[in-house]
Amino acid sequence: MLLEVKNLTVSYDTAMILNNISMNVDSGELVSLVGPNGAGKSTFIRTITGLVRWERETLKGTRYGDIKIEGEVSFNGERIDKLPAHDIVKKGLIHCPERRRPFTEMSVYENLMAGAYLVKDKSQMQENLEDVYNIFPILKERGKQISGTLSGGEQQMLAIGRSLMVKPLLLCIDEPSTGLAPQIKQQVFDKIKKIQGMGMTILLVEQDVSMTFSMADRNYIISHGKIITQGTSEELLKDETVRQSYLGL
Repeated sequence: MLLEVKNLTVSYDTAMILNNISMNVDSGELVSLVGPNGAGKSTFIRTITGLVRWERETLKGTRYGDIKIEGEVSFNGERIDKLPAHDIVKKGLIHCPERRRPFTEMSVYENLMAGAYLVKDKSQMQENLEDVYNIFPILKERGKQISGTLSGGEQQMLAIGRSLMVKPLLLCIDEPSTGLAPQIKQQVFDKIKKIQGMGMTILLVEQDVSMTFSMADRNYIISHGKIITQGTSEELLKDETVRQSYLGL
């Protein structure tokens, strides 16, 4: 088991955002976490990658208020829930953020190199770059272009490519379809499936159930901060209550 989360609870002041969540991801899987806007999906990703804890420790007195975190997160056989975010990255757990967030005044190539800051071996860095270009040829074509001028789909490909520059053991992708036209969304999801086919383990956080269920090995459904159910796409789609109440199908 590559990722194991046990009884994870997160609250901001008196508001409980995640309520006793447990889940796991095995090596080579593409596992999805799906649910409506505000269900707690992004908070989950930000918690396991150490960012919520960073907020608690560095943003005291801000709008986040008093952040409380309980539960256990283990990655590759090691407890990581007390580690700072930068050390979690070094372990190979990488977060591709919602809404892309490129360094907008830097070129595509410079963005990719920023993603490779932990790679000290130049030959390995070049190999990783070529792998990214193989998946996303458009990034090689746009190498000198300022990333802030890219289309939304190209920026999403850049965000994923930047995350791949350190060869993660687990790539967590947060809402990659946000703001994308259907045709572009399909292209992005095709690339994600290709990445898994190359041996990458992926945790995909999404609202687009139909697109996600078509490619995921297993799925978790979250609502109001709680895992409602889990299973393969086939199993969940056979449950009429799940279809109507949580998937909007």
